[in-house]
Amino acid sequence: MKVFHTISPLVQYLDEYRGKSKTIGFVPTMGALHAGHISLIEESVRHDDLTVVSIFVNPNQFNNPDDLKRYPRNPDSDIVMCKQAGASVVFMPSVEVIYPEPDKRQFDFGILDKVMEGKFRPGHFNGVAQVVSRLFDIVKPNRAYFGQKDFQQLAIIKRMVWDYSMDVEIIPCPTVRESDGLAMSSRNTLLTPQQRASAPLISKILFEARNKAHSHSVDELLAWVVDSINQDPLLRVEYFSIVNAVTLEEITQWSDAENVVGCIAVNVGAVRLIDNVLF
Repeated sequence: MKVFHTISPLVQYLDEYRGKSKTIGFVPTMGALHAGHISLIEESVRHDDLTVVSIFVNPNQFNNPDDLKRYPRNPDSDIVMCKQAGASVVFMPSVEVIYPEPDKRQFDFGILDKVMEGKFRPGHFNGVAQVVSRLFDIVKPNRAYFGQKDFQQLAIIKRMVWDYSMDVEIIPCPTVRESDGLAMSSRNTLLTPQQRASAPLISKILFEARNKAHSHSVDELLAWVVDSINQDPLLRVEYFSIVNAVTLEEITQWSDAENVVGCIAVNVGAVRLIDNVLF
């Protein structure tokens, strides 16, 4: 496995490989890798001749400077995990390498980046689009792999690829969960033992909500989910939205959309966790 920190040698290596008519899979990450990331890498290894993993904590997608400072970083163990998962290349650039000049591009994704995460983290998805488009331009992958835990991010990246005619196939991959149901996240490592014990209530309630959907109205289910999670004093729901899985527009009745998803953000002390469930 090769590790690159700058663009030119990485591009030269990938161009030589691409010239042999080999496919390149790409898994962009912010590091602090866990089994969810590994599942993405392994999926690329199964389908592509060469798998590139980027490890870069993107400052442009953090609207809270304290959140950026707290974000976990484990570069040495990340490299070991990438190698064990079968990655061929790891790209670990500095901020100066990715942004030699400030990236002032503004993306417009309509409603997709205005609701849910976009509403509570203004500018977040513009930063995501900046870094993902930059990485796509550097790596030029045939396929890129993203987890469905970040459901809204996935929808926006698909839209970006369509809007800007990017020549890359986006592969959604299922959310990977801990044995107690908690969606795997690098932020889970920041939880105290007490918070970690409470956090699985999020997925537990979401799964129960899916079972209740046939007997409850949308409004009733929205209220039930929020109230049920907020009963734990360590958890505070920031939002829970039930939306059209394609447009991300809120629905008012189950017949409003063929595919429906419930997306949630919960503050667990200073740690913010997201999850979703398909109805």
